[in-house]
Amino acid sequence: MIDVALCIVTAHDPWLVVLAVIVCCVGAFAIAQMFGRAQVTSGVQRIGWLFLTAVGAGATIWCTHFVAMIAFKAGVPVTLDPVLTIGSLIVAIVGTGIGFGIATWRHSLIHSIVGGALVGAAIATMHFAGMAAYRVDGIVAWRGGYVVAAITCAVVFGAAALSALGSEKLGRYRVVTGSLLLVTAIATLHFVAMTALRITPLQLSPSALDPRQMQALGLATAMVGLVVIAAGVFAAMIDRWTRTDAMQRLHHMAMNDALTGLPNRASFQQELSRQLAGGRASGAQIGVVAVDLNRFKEINDIHGHKAGDDVLVLLAQRMRNEMGHDDSVARLGGDEFVAITRFDDRAQLVAFANRITAALNEPLSIGAFAARVGASIGVATYPHDASDAETLTNNADLAMFRAKNQGMVAPCFYDAPLDEAIRDRRELANDLRVAIEGDMLEVHYQVQSSVTTNKVTGYEALVRWTHAERGAISPTVFIPIAEENGLILMLGEWVLRRACTDAAGWAHETKVAVNVSPLQLAHGELPRLFHEVMLETGLPPRRLEIELTESAIMTNRTQALHVLRQIKALGVGVALDDFGTGYSSLETLRAFPFDKIKLDRLFAAELESSPQATAIIRAVLALGKSLSIPVLAEGIETEQQLEVLRREGCDEAQGFLLGYPQLQTAPTLAKRVPVAKNGTRNAARRIRKAA
Repeated sequence: MIDVALCIVTAHDPWLVVLAVIVCCVGAFAIAQMFGRAQVTSGVQRIGWLFLTAVGAGATIWCTHFVAMIAFKAGVPVTLDPVLTIGSLIVAIVGTGIGFGIATWRHSLIHSIVGGALVGAAIATMHFAGMAAYRVDGIVAWRGGYVVAAITCAVVFGAAALSALGSEKLGRYRVVTGSLLLVTAIATLHFVAMTALRITPLQLSPSALDPRQMQALGLATAMVGLVVIAAGVFAAMIDRWTRTDAMQRLHHMAMNDALTGLPNRASFQQELSRQLAGGRASGAQIGVVAVDLNRFKEINDIHGHKAGDDVLVLLAQRMRNEMGHDDSVARLGGDEFVAITRFDDRAQLVAFANRITAALNEPLSIGAFAARVGASIGVATYPHDASDAETLTNNADLAMFRAKNQGMVAPCFYDAPLDEAIRDRRELANDLRVAIEGDMLEVHYQVQSSVTTNKVTGYEALVRWTHAERGAISPTVFIPIAEENGLILMLGEWVLRRACTDAAGWAHETKVAVNVSPLQLAHGELPRLFHEVMLETGLPPRRLEIELTESAIMTNRTQALHVLRQIKALGVGVALDDFGTGYSSLETLRAFPFDKIKLDRLFAAELESSPQATAIIRAVLALGKSLSIPVLAEGIETEQQLEVLRREGCDEAQGFLLGYPQLQTAPTLAKRVPVAKNGTRNAARRIRKAA
């Protein structure tokens, strides 16, 4: 090793040696950067990065070699063979390209070792090919031991370099480690191989090139190599900057609303968690303000979605302008927003919520229309109302829902006794959704029969729900919840399919009646649903009847009558339910040929005590006969009520006297209702037995 060191110091130009080392170090770092990009890309991109890596590696090895060769003081005339010189560069590029390609073929240690060994072999091949281009006026001899040592160093350190660059364990240090090992592979190969060289001069004469010319050639070679290397470095840097910029844009898109530019739900949750952590440390109070716009749907429906988007952008900017240093506002989706503020006393929180309210209540002037939107606002605070982010947000939502349901203009602050009822309804709505989707509801059937013959004319399908924890829940509770939470269409379709499926399996041809809500009637696809269900279940249309109230028709009379005509055209019967309450408009009876009128149970309950109720029933029965529409009386619970109906000429009846709603199987449905002679209790008992 002493001989080698002396040889390096005394037989080389130190300035050119330093320049060669600089070229080698810069090139190795560039190679590591470009090879790293090749490892994480695929397809054409990987091929492109492998090409740049091979060119950079070839230029680094070639320039390091020839600058160091020019620095070598041979003491005899020296010339360079241009063909072999260029050939050695091609060897370096092709050889390292193959090695880097194998190292990236599979992400495994064995591929890194084999590829690195080939890179080391390419370094050695380039060196000795370059030495063949180095022509001296003397006898050249090589010492085999040093040659073997040089090649071994190149192969071993090359394999170690690519193994380090492919190692996940080194983390951020792998580039530095890989670069140093690559420099070691190139440097040890060159200087150990040069130590193996022995030149015996044939004549003592100056070099073929002037020393200053040799230095200039070495500098030019280094500059060319550095330019090539720099091109690769800048390519990697530009790619990294581009990816960083793209990642920043993607992060912004992921954390911000595309329309308004406000933070989105994910960003809001992060900010709220940060604020709560700060509040726990400092003892500060945090307020969450939930915002839901009031008349936004009207703007969308009347002026279009473009106008709706403009409104959202303008209102988002207004709310942003009201934010202080520690405040933030986010858009959760649709017309829902949420704001966070830090406060010391309640007056600050009230002022903050009032500023948002005022900003949202100001008139809007966008394009050709002007409007006032307004909002329902709910407020919850930490630590008074909740101690964690999720509960705090939910409580603000509950207060906002209460503000919306009660039509409150001012912000509504969370009140546990009042808002727990809303939470309970929301939980019940979620359970109802699960029950519908999981087929956990039941359909009970209540008999309808002829007043004169006692013959069963049909059954009304009534949905029932037994909650796993709460027990039986009345339809008067869960049906309004279904309407409030957008579940009524799903529930109505489930009942329709179940009733038609059951009726199709009955052993007789009686009708089944299904109730239709106003929201269902407003849905234009309802006739298509009836058609599909009857085709699927095989139930004839004449055996299906829908029941709807007049209020359902009056919600949108034109649309409702259009839908009813389509359903009736399928052959399905249509009954007007709860007649005698609500509108009870004769115009409705004139405009649409109903197949049945169902008299509200209120009148049947007063038949035994109120002559006015009897007179009204008599009038309705006369109206039905004049229009050729059968009349069914609901709520019949006593024999006396049934007798009055029989005397007045009522067509059909329904009530507990005739049968309670029951979960009945198809083969056991009664074809005829037994008429009680000994009171209501015995009649009901006989009905249950018959059913």
